[in-house]
Amino acid sequence: MDELEPGILRTTFAIPFGIDHVHCYLLRSSAGGWILVDTGLGARDPEARWQPVLAQLDAPVEAIVITHMHPDHVGGARDAAEVTGAPVLQGRADHEQCARAWGDRDPQRFLEHWTTHGMPSETVAGIAAESDALVRAVHWVEEPDRLLEAGDEVDGWRVEVLPGHADGHIALFKGGVMIAGDAILGGITPTIGLYPNSRPDPLGDYLGSLERIAELAPRVAYAGHREPIPDPAARAREIAQHHEERLERTEAALGPEPRSAYEVSLALFTDELSTTLRRFATAEALAHLERLVAVGRAGRAGAAYVQAADTI
Repeated sequence: MDELEPGILRTTFAIPFGIDHVHCYLLRSSAGGWILVDTGLGARDPEARWQPVLAQLDAPVEAIVITHMHPDHVGGARDAAEVTGAPVLQGRADHEQCARAWGDRDPQRFLEHWTTHGMPSETVAGIAAESDALVRAVHWVEEPDRLLEAGDEVDGWRVEVLPGHADGHIALFKGGVMIAGDAILGGITPTIGLYPNSRPDPLGDYLGSLERIAELAPRVAYAGHREPIPDPAARAREIAQHHEERLERTEAALGPEPRSAYEVSLALFTDELSTTLRRFATAEALAHLERLVAVGRAGRAGAAYVQAADTI
């Protein structure tokens, strides 16, 4: 457990993904207890996972806030609620996407999505196996105690809805401090991917979220991975520039002949990647392709993509 500043603690759990950890935060409440933000993956033994964390606190956890529905953030929500007895709060739009992804799960549609976008059958088979294993570690809460909207407050922390990395991603903001989840990260960029249950233009959404972070100009952002971000507004502008450069590379990867999102992902991410990382790469390519379509810089050819008509 690390004390980042008075009233803000950070605990970190290992995760078996490309990035090997996730941070969860504890915020001192006005009543003297703690508000837990994010919960890591679900555990086979919730008591063993959470009691060592709770033992380091001087007061109980009074509420649990979920920033977004990805497994390493929402996965332990039910576990933490059972161990602490605290109510769970989640963004309304985020919970809707969470229910679609983990409750009304349609594995066949998920796999058809990747096949349609050009992914080889052996890679799709690997995704199927990984997804079946992952879903067992997502202990989400079907009926949160409170659904949050932009502008709501949680013990004085204002809720900001910052879509892109997830459709309904929320962050908490107070006194120049942002508890950011994965809306902004230092040293790496949050994955912005298009999935079967996503909004149609996640990159467009995310560029708007980066503008909002720059507008808020927090003193510091405490993120779900890596180190605290000391100048979030500057980092938001850096990430926006990164995506503009990737849009240019995505556009350059297109020609008059249709190319699938998987093929474009190979041009954007040239390293040999694991099944999981190639899935992320293809989803990211899709998000950039759809942004190009939205602004008239590319066209669709069935499920594939081509240069914009005026550039051919």
